[in-house]
Amino acid sequence: MELYLFRHGIAADAPAGRPDSSRALTQEGRERTAAVVRMAMRAGVLPTLIASSPYLRARQTAEVAAKEFGWEGEILPLSSLVPHGTPEAVWSDIRGLRDEEAVLLAGHEPLMANLAAYLLNAPSLIVDMKKSALLRIDVQHLGPAPRGVLRWMITPKLT
Repeated sequence: MELYLFRHGIAADAPAGRPDSSRALTQEGRERTAAVVRMAMRAGVLPTLIASSPYLRARQTAEVAAKEFGWEGEILPLSSLVPHGTPEAVWSDIRGLRDEEAVLLAGHEPLMANLAAYLLNAPSLIVDMKKSALLRIDVQHLGPAPRGVLRWMITPKLT
């Protein structure tokens, strides 16, 4: 399975009295996210499933990705992808998607970096996931503990 970890794009501050989960992408966040997706498409990326944190900025990142990819499926909300989520909870959800070939997960820091280290079986690995960064990890075995292979990372500065 190809896993694409996508950190949400630049988001505005939360409106007064509103929760952090209501923060929306800025125009610049949308543009950088779209540019990263276009570069990924040139590398042959085409997800078979797109899942997202329920937070607005991650959901909007997933929507921008779906639009750019021409992907017409429903975005799967995964509560495990919230910023304070755990890699183990995300892995449990991923294992339930075993029929998918390429899964894009839109989420947040610090979860995305921690998830990358977990999937690579390298708990002390530090991954600098910039906003709108997209990282590919391939996982061959969907057993209790992942053993992934890092393939590449795209950041907005590369586009």
